[in-house]
Order: sequence, then C-alpha cells, then structure tokens
Amino acid sequence: MAITLKIGYKMPIVGLGVWRMEGKDIKDLLINAIKIGYRHFDCAADYQNEAEVGEALAEAFQTGIVKREDLFITTKLWNSDHGHVLEACKDSLKKLRLDYLDLYLVHFPVATKHTGIGTTSSALGEDGVLDIDTTISLETTWHGMENLVSLGLVRSIGISNYDIFLTRDCLAYSKVKPAVNQIETHPYFQRESLVKFCQKHDICVTAHTPLGGAAANTEWFGSVSCLEDPALKGLAEKYKKTVAQVILRWGIQRNTVVIPKSSKLERLQENFNVLDFELTKEDMDLIKSLDRNYRTNQPTKFWGIDLYA
Repeated sequence: MAITLKIGYKMPIVGLGVWRMEGKDIKDLLINAIKIGYRHFDCAADYQNEAEVGEALAEAFQTGIVKREDLFITTKLWNSDHGHVLEACKDSLKKLRLDYLDLYLVHFPVATKHTGIGTTSSALGEDGVLDIDTTISLETTWHGMENLVSLGLVRSIGISNYDIFLTRDCLAYSKVKPAVNQIETHPYFQRESLVKFCQKHDICVTAHTPLGGAAANTEWFGSVSCLEDPALKGLAEKYKKTVAQVILRWGIQRNTVVIPKSSKLERLQENFNVLDFELTKEDMDLIKSLDRNYRTNQPTKFWGIDLYA
C-alpha cells in the first residue's frame, strides 16, 4: 500500500524509522526488515548512522534480497547545513552508498551555525541557547533543495516539522513544491488543521513519532505515551491487535504515512502487519476524541530554546 507523491513516485505507507538505531545491530535489523516486507526507510544525517544503513543496503542489493528500485529511501538535511545543501546531500549519498535519494527533507525549519559537513552537533552560544544563523532564509535553503532535483540526486523534496504558516510560505516561494511534510502526529497530538492543510495542497503527511514516542521519548523527554491509554487498549482487545497496531492503522486511515521505529524483530513484524483490518468510523471518532495537543518530541531540552513557542 502506497501514497502517490506529486510527480508520480509511490511512497510506501508503512516505513521504518532508524532514529536511535546504533552500530552493528543496524545491519541485521534492516536486513530482517526487508525480509519482513519493509520497502521504506527513514534516515537522517542527524541520526549519525547513515554509514551503517548504507552497509546494510549494500549487502541487501549484493545478495539479491531486494533491488534498489524497489526501496524508498528518505534522509534529511541537518540544521547546520542549510547553507551547504549540495555538499550535505552528497555526503549522505556517499554514506548511504546510493546514487540518488527518493526523498530529501529539510529536517527542521531553522538554520544554525555551520559545524562542518557530516557533523550534526547543535552549536550553542555562550548563553547555552542554540546558535541560530539569521543570514540564511528558508527560501534560500529550499532553492538549494530544488537544485538537487535538477541534478538528479533526489527524486522528491520535502519539509519536516513545518507548521501551517511555514508550509504556506514554502508553497509560495517554491518552483518544485514540497512533496511531503514529516511531522509529529499521533492520537495525543493529532494536528488535524495542519494535516488537512497539507493534504488539501497535495502534500503527503508523514507521521514521525506515530506511537507517541513510546519508551524513547519517555526516556529522553519524560513524556507520556498514548500506548498506555485505556481507550486504545480497549480497541486493541476489540480488534485482537496490539495497541501499536491500532494506532498505526488509525494513522493510515487518515491517509498519513507512518514510520514507527523498533529495534526488536517481533515489533518490526507487528508494526508492519497493519493492513489486514480496518477501524470503523465510530472507532476513528473515538480516537479523535483522545487528542491532547501533546507534543512528546522536545528538542528544547538540547537547544535551550523552544522553537515551537
């Protein structure tokens, strides 16, 4: 099952996020994911594991498990490389051992002090606050992204963590329109207005943190996960599915792409098996009523500033 992007490329509606996957475990995880049926992998320079992902992809291609054209690979431009879009993209391609990307996203709508291609540290000023570069506009960054399409390095380009206002501006100044906006959205943070705005303008919404962050965000940010919600547990019992499967199915029925992350083989299988049932309208409405406008991914902890304020 896939969503067709603006210029015709198909994006599998279930993908695997590789955030916080580390070291030697990545290769086995990705090979197993491919064997399960995953064809969409969501990466980022900031995850600091593109080289390991590239090693796994190279092995998969060499052993014939899958062909390059059968995969959809996304990675992202980090904040400190907004003034170096071409160099950053080429660096990611080299690490991933790919000739082209299916999708390249602007990871966050903020340019920060350049720290060197391939480094993704968030430079802080003497006051402990993120060192934001005010000389590079998002429009300039976007035109750099458009150049990647012209060069054949990237098939589609998109944005990530953009609100309605920034998305609207991108539509206004772009020649190549954003194909995707990747945002945090889950039952506790549904963002219905932003989702509808993007879909109205033919921008596919990808849900990062589609399960509300689970253990990872609880550990890093102290946030509460919707996986423990009693109503969702009730639906899981009703459909004889896990809570995670119910939440992912809800995301799919909103016509959003979901990219859950897991390092456990049984969870990889579980998260992929969400296409064999359908939630009723009543149950979709029930989940809609659970919205708390609750963001679980909080980079403020590392940046010393709330960019969402």
